[in-house]
Amino acid sequence: MAGSRSWTKYVDLNSEPPYDPSHTFCAIRESFMTVIAYTRVSTDDQSCENQRRAIEGRYNVSKVFSDDGVSGAIPAAQRPAMESLLAYVRDGDTVVVAAIDRLGRDTIDVLTTVETLKYKGVSVVSMREGFDLSTDAGKLMLTMLAAVAELERSNMKARQMAGLERARAEGRHLGRKKAIDDAEVLSWRNARIPKASIKTTAEHFGISIASVKRACKLTRNEV
Repeated sequence: MAGSRSWTKYVDLNSEPPYDPSHTFCAIRESFMTVIAYTRVSTDDQSCENQRRAIEGRYNVSKVFSDDGVSGAIPAAQRPAMESLLAYVRDGDTVVVAAIDRLGRDTIDVLTTVETLKYKGVSVVSMREGFDLSTDAGKLMLTMLAAVAELERSNMKARQMAGLERARAEGRHLGRKKAIDDAEVLSWRNARIPKASIKTTAEHFGISIASVKRACKLTRNEV
């Protein structure tokens, strides 16, 4: 079943009964409300069947998208079934999950998924938590989810900064590892007779002229 449809017919009440179809205006209004289920389990030895049955036991489900053996740590948009679901849903649809953690384990990612669906005009319902964007309680839950996500972002940034400071204090090199060895560049250049030019050295190592100059300066040699 592709979703329930309701039909409303409007007629010109000024016409004499039986109403003539030619007097009908705004003839037919069509409205859709499709329920879509999303299920997920993290390992291959688990099954989405219980989640599907729980959702179908309460809702008239039109389509089910299942990510089998897919970790919640993987961003939702990178999961095959969720990616298909996001492409499938349309304004007015409702996505139902058995629990909010089926959307993901990371609060920031869950919020991103919910916001994406909300932007498309799609409601999200979590049966366990009673999370429904179409209600005031659902909007409050979304606000709380956003606050938690923001806290996670702040904590993540603080941990990254602390890690950088610790690395600097320990004298560790930060940033991308150098693709060449400065001493090797200088040694090869000086071994040529006559000494190789900067351009020739750069072409030999497949690096820029600036990299050759930097290697020579770091080893305190005249360029």
